[in-house]
Amino acid sequence: MAFTFRFAEPFAQVKGSPIRELFRYLSQPGMISFAGGYPAPELFDVAGLQTSLLALAHNPGTTLSYGATEGWPALRESFARLTTSRAIPTEAEQLIVTSGSQQGFDLLLRAFIQPGDTVLVERPTYPAALQGLRLAGARIVTVGSGTQGPNLQELAAVLKQHQPKLLYLVPTFANPTGATIDLQSRRRLLDLLAGTSCVLIEDDPYGQLRFGGTPVPTLAQLAHDTAVADQVVYLSSLSKTIAPGLRLGWMRAHADILRRCVLAKQVGDLCSAPYLQAVAAHYLDSGCYETHLPKIAASYGERARLMIASLRQHFGESLTLLEPEGGMFLWARLQDGLDAASLLPLAIQENVMFVPGSAFYAAQPDPQAFRLSFTMSTPEQIVQGCERLFRAAQRLAQGETAG
Repeated sequence: MAFTFRFAEPFAQVKGSPIRELFRYLSQPGMISFAGGYPAPELFDVAGLQTSLLALAHNPGTTLSYGATEGWPALRESFARLTTSRAIPTEAEQLIVTSGSQQGFDLLLRAFIQPGDTVLVERPTYPAALQGLRLAGARIVTVGSGTQGPNLQELAAVLKQHQPKLLYLVPTFANPTGATIDLQSRRRLLDLLAGTSCVLIEDDPYGQLRFGGTPVPTLAQLAHDTAVADQVVYLSSLSKTIAPGLRLGWMRAHADILRRCVLAKQVGDLCSAPYLQAVAAHYLDSGCYETHLPKIAASYGERARLMIASLRQHFGESLTLLEPEGGMFLWARLQDGLDAASLLPLAIQENVMFVPGSAFYAAQPDPQAFRLSFTMSTPEQIVQGCERLFRAAQRLAQGETAG
């Protein structure tokens, strides 16, 4: 008789990431992937990072030992300067270093959420956030979102009715839609927080990847020195701008929140790797970040524009697109009642992949929507991939299935 494992309830019937489920198709010869939201490896500043690595290699010092849970002091100072440069005045004591912004979100769930507590998210939103909320036993309430961010009328009603503990947003170049909340809506959103007990999590991993339009202040910047300043937690990361392999991000928050997140982090990993933190601090202080970042954003802009043009050339009016001004994603929607989940297996047969929109919804999914990432493909692959996607859509429109 097989042994029965008594898993905790959230893990008893746990499902994996729908995006990572597509990984097995990457080995298919000739596959072009628009699925994974990863930075382009060829754009990593390898030379700059090697210089910082060599600087530490000759004298690693105490970086090979344990470090403070709050973060390597030099990196906290670097992150404080970086955050201040984004017009969010910050001292090192106002932030902690995390293993990517994803860990920051997890720490906040540990500090705030008990099973049954309500958390508010956009519809659609980042799937790893949804997975974290489900494993925490949170009650997820959603608000519709469009080209300018969440529906504020709906948001006001939900805040009043459900009194959520947390509101999670990716307000700039959102994952999955690429949308950016406009300035007026940001101000109104912060006004809606006033008088509530809701903490706003501003997740900002993509904000520095702008390749068009006019920059918009972060919610944390707009909230500074206002009545809701303490209610805004700012998360950011080096994963999308320097290298995801460093696994480094940071959280800027009120001292009471940071204190509890430090305790939670001590249980999780004691500290982020001091050696890598020291490398990142050296890199940031060298000036390479400011020099290299525009090159990444410019390249992504070229790829995004090429993908949009290629899709429009083939699909015409049969596909609607939400054009981003930065970030890594393009949100598309099939017309004529075609279903994105049904399109995917046909697309895989044509050697191109994307992520159906249902992966990004906690409720009320849009079956015709899907996400494309333009960052991991060369211009030639983008053109070929869009042609393949159109062939798959033609097959779907003719009633064909992957069989």
